Amino acid sequence: MKAVFLDHASLDQNDLDFNALAVLFTELKYYSASTSEQSLARIADADVVITNKVVIDREMLLHCPQLKLILISATGTNNVDLQQAKLQGIVVSNCQGYGTAAVAQHTFALMLALATSLLKYDRAVRDGYWSTSTQFCLLDFPIVELANKTLGIVGYGELGQAVAAIAKAFGMNVLVAALPHRPHSADRVALAELLPQVDFLTLHCPLTEQTRDLIDTPAFTAMKTSAFLINCARGGIVNEAALVTALTQGQIAGAAIDVLSIEPPPANHILLSGDVPNLIITPHSAWGSVDARQRIVNQMVENMQAFSQGKALRQVN
Repeated sequence: MKAVFLDHASLDQNDLDFNALAVLFTELKYYSASTSEQSLARIADADVVITNKVVIDREMLLHCPQLKLILISATGTNNVDLQQAKLQGIVVSNCQGYGTAAVAQHTFALMLALATSLLKYDRAVRDGYWSTSTQFCLLDFPIVELANKTLGIVGYGELGQAVAAIAKAFGMNVLVAALPHRPHSADRVALAELLPQVDFLTLHCPLTEQTRDLIDTPAFTAMKTSAFLINCARGGIVNEAALVTALTQGQIAGAAIDVLSIEPPPANHILLSGDVPNLIITPHSAWGSVDARQRIVNQMVENMQAFSQGKALRQVN
């Protein structure tokens, strides 16, 4: 079977091994990126399409009756018309759980950077303040220990649980928030009750209509002025204008985020203004360890092998 990878550069930085995947096809073509127009031409004679973020909509599928399988090199499936694919008998499979260790690690990298004022101290040293200090050390910025602090977790799936395990190793107290419109659970705390208690709040829930703008002005108002926010989930869960206000007015002590509501962001994005204090932003890179990305390739191999054997594995339609 012939296969096409429409946005290879979204996954690979010339550091992954695709040999096990390539041998499963008579031909596998790689394209670093593809526009809608290019995609239609490139999949015209393909049996299998691999996509990360390239949209494969109803119109494109209708023009490609020969397609048999779509491999999504990610977890999210919103870029593929699953209903139309099912109508045409096209199997769609995704990758799951590949980035748990990487995202949990990044969550704590951000949390520790906030707690230790890491970036501020690094900048102070590079700007020469340590060299001119009258003391052997600089203590210009607050340093907070994680031990005995309370961590609130919003979203307690595999990733939230991995973060909780690390938090407990640091000696933190863990509270798990009850998500809106979810069944009641005795081990969950209503968000309104949780927010005033936490020293750190970390988000690991999906973006849905129920979680959009979940952390907004009332939420920031309810939090301690010494509390920190970490978001490695989706940008839309946090109201970004409210976050700017919370940071500039000192409603919370700081925030570190790996996701924005628009990605890649425009240069004039509200959070990219240089005058937002105590804000750390990373470019949706939490998931991107070499190990995690290779797991995606390995899972696509497994998905393709299962398909060839008539078995269902990580199928989403």
